[in-house]
Amino acid sequence: MATIMPAVPPATAATRPLERLMRNRDTAFWVLQLFGWTAYFIAQYVSALFYPEKLGPDKQAAYVHVLLVAAFTGCGVTSLLRYAFRRVRDRPLIQVVVITLVLIYAAALVWRVFINGAYVAFMPDEQMFTGASRIFANALISTYLLLSWSGLYYGFHFYDAAQRERVATLRAMALAQEAQVKMLRYQLNPHFLFNTLNAISTLILDHDNDTANLAVTRLSAFLRHTLDQDPMKKVTLRQELEALDLYLGIEKLRFGSRLRLERDVDAAALAALVPSLLLQPLVENALKYAIAPSETGGTLHVGARLIGQRLLLHVADDGPGLANPASFAQGRGVGLRNTRERLAVLYDGRARFSGVNTGPGLRTDIEIPAEFAS
Repeated sequence: MATIMPAVPPATAATRPLERLMRNRDTAFWVLQLFGWTAYFIAQYVSALFYPEKLGPDKQAAYVHVLLVAAFTGCGVTSLLRYAFRRVRDRPLIQVVVITLVLIYAAALVWRVFINGAYVAFMPDEQMFTGASRIFANALISTYLLLSWSGLYYGFHFYDAAQRERVATLRAMALAQEAQVKMLRYQLNPHFLFNTLNAISTLILDHDNDTANLAVTRLSAFLRHTLDQDPMKKVTLRQELEALDLYLGIEKLRFGSRLRLERDVDAAALAALVPSLLLQPLVENALKYAIAPSETGGTLHVGARLIGQRLLLHVADDGPGLANPASFAQGRGVGLRNTRERLAVLYDGRARFSGVNTGPGLRTDIEIPAEFAS
């Protein structure tokens, strides 16, 4: 079974680790936490270097200790906020906003206790950071930082939820599309099977047991082939024509010399990919409406050629054609209608399916994008 060449290039080596990281939310959180608070430490230290009158060489080592306490405790406080936010983020919006703001200010107070304590321990000369009143005052500054952290947290959370919802929707659509294509494809088999079994029954009643046995053998081979093919996959045109030969081998037993076959297929087109069993319903339609009603039978012509980036297929007969060519849009029976719907599902508007009177006869044309196996 052929695999279609991807329309977009595979992920580069640089993007694969990021994709694996984002699939695991816990790992992604801790990586972003460590990165963010490391960046906080560096930014605070670098900004302090621009004020040497406040942070002389004798105070730099002590200030580094204060910043380490601030970064580690900030990482711990926000990690606790994450678990608290998990419990409230699915509540009504007004509750989420109110509870989040309360939790942020409470976390800011706790964080300032550690930061101010670090100043007392490592930089006791900075008296401005001592006292309960200073903790409440400085908590407002910390609140802004935690508010920004919370905004990023909720932003990542809702983005991740939207992405997961999108993936789930695409997966559901793919499953629905697969079920639809399989339903359309498998509707054809019982229709063909009914006609073939009737023909075999007639051969048995006529005591033509050898021909009946040959018909059963060919039918078995054809059904085995159809059951092995996944209607969501595509096969090469060569494989499709081999399957068509199995089908026509059965019909040849029914019609005998009344069925004349012609084929005009470009060699370059044989490697192109087509939906499995695409031509069989078109051939069956021609046999039903052109060959079977005629006492002398008729000629069935199958053709294929490549034109640029398009693959053109056609099945033609020399029967009576359509009394009203416009009626082809509604189809003649299950086969044409299913083929039209199947092409619409698989190619999403990039396929063309039409029929024209050729006087005599009808030619059914299919035009699809030219795809090749990788």
